[in-house]
Amino acid sequence: MDNLTPKEIVNHLNKYVIGQDNAKKTIAVALRNRYRRMQLNEEMQQDVTPKNILMIGSTGVGKTEIARRLAKMMNLPFIKVEASKYTEVGFVGRDVESMIRDLAATSMGIVREAENEKNKEKIENYIENKIIEKLLPPLPSGASEQKQAEYDASFARMQEKFAKGELDHLKIKVTMPNNASLPEDGLPPQMIQVQESIVKVLGGMGKKGPEKEVTVADAKKILAQEASEALLDEEQLKALALEKVEKGGIVFLDEVDKIAVAANTQSRQDPSKEGVQRDLLPIVEGSTVHTKLGMVKTDHILFIAAGAFHLSKPSDLIPELQGRFPLRVELDSLDEEILYRILTEPNNSLIKQYQALMKVEGVDLVFDEEALRAIAYYSLLANEKTEDIGARRLHTVMEKILEEISFSADEYTGETVTIDKALVEEKIGKVVEDEDTTRYIL
Repeated sequence: MDNLTPKEIVNHLNKYVIGQDNAKKTIAVALRNRYRRMQLNEEMQQDVTPKNILMIGSTGVGKTEIARRLAKMMNLPFIKVEASKYTEVGFVGRDVESMIRDLAATSMGIVREAENEKNKEKIENYIENKIIEKLLPPLPSGASEQKQAEYDASFARMQEKFAKGELDHLKIKVTMPNNASLPEDGLPPQMIQVQESIVKVLGGMGKKGPEKEVTVADAKKILAQEASEALLDEEQLKALALEKVEKGGIVFLDEVDKIAVAANTQSRQDPSKEGVQRDLLPIVEGSTVHTKLGMVKTDHILFIAAGAFHLSKPSDLIPELQGRFPLRVELDSLDEEILYRILTEPNNSLIKQYQALMKVEGVDLVFDEEALRAIAYYSLLANEKTEDIGARRLHTVMEKILEEISFSADEYTGETVTIDKALVEEKIGKVVEDEDTTRYIL
């Protein structure tokens, strides 16, 4: 998936995100440029830097949804973080470098999963042998040939039963993995190195957890981690993950407008917000961050920033940071037609979700065309009369319309329930017309 053409990326996004063509095209080209860069000679690669993107648009217009869908479709390290949760170095909280450490951890997860899939057969054999050895202890050395033959026959029978799942109910003792580790968030690089050195000095102490009696079915899951660690080269995995994060990592930095300081603010500039921006500068431009994979260079990591910019504007960011996001794309506000399409067109659209949920109760939910149009109309009206929360308003309106049906679903089992325009108007028509009620109910 990491070498899709821009058209293929946009076509995939179109299945889930309606409209916002400019944003999709800009991101598709930026992602394709990653692939193009990798085809150049090494000297040229170093000079071609990512063109970071700043997405500007109201809440609920699809900024986060585009990022979420990209994360699912791309086989690349991807994280979504909120800029507002970071603090300036020296303040208590998360420092901006932690986003690169999180990205590195994501990369390691992707690489490990891919290698586990490649070595699936070996891992399954390891788990099978471990479990059967627990149920059928090996013969002592020097056993007669007859005893060995009987043991081999028993082992083969066990393998057949294991494959059929006939041993899943039996209980065995397994050593639990010890996943406990000291948190590294907020620690300076020197402290993280000290932390890792202590772990190395202690060696295997605490590497394995206690023994616990579990069913064979549960033991398969527990031993999967042990098998992965035993069969895969950890250092090689780290090297692969490091390369993947440096060449293909993507950070989606949401709520970047929350760290902008509006020029018309009465008080003097907020030092912590401006400090976070200054801390971001070297990360976005290109620096080296210490992670569990080693030193990660951020020069070719793609940063996509997004914000509503209601109370501030992009020019309120410090000039140096503005320069790090050369590509600007403004997302469109949602009109009635787009809201209608969001309701009906995407894979797993809101309508399909509610129909599937009601189907669990044996209820067939049907929406009239006029009802769908009315839902889009009233959602737009509610956005205009109160705060504009974009497509999220559809969730609120739908819940209000289906509240009674959902609550009494057991009474409609085996029936077909039709949502028509009259029901939509009855449930939310009057509510939307009264601005005060809309503010509190929708």
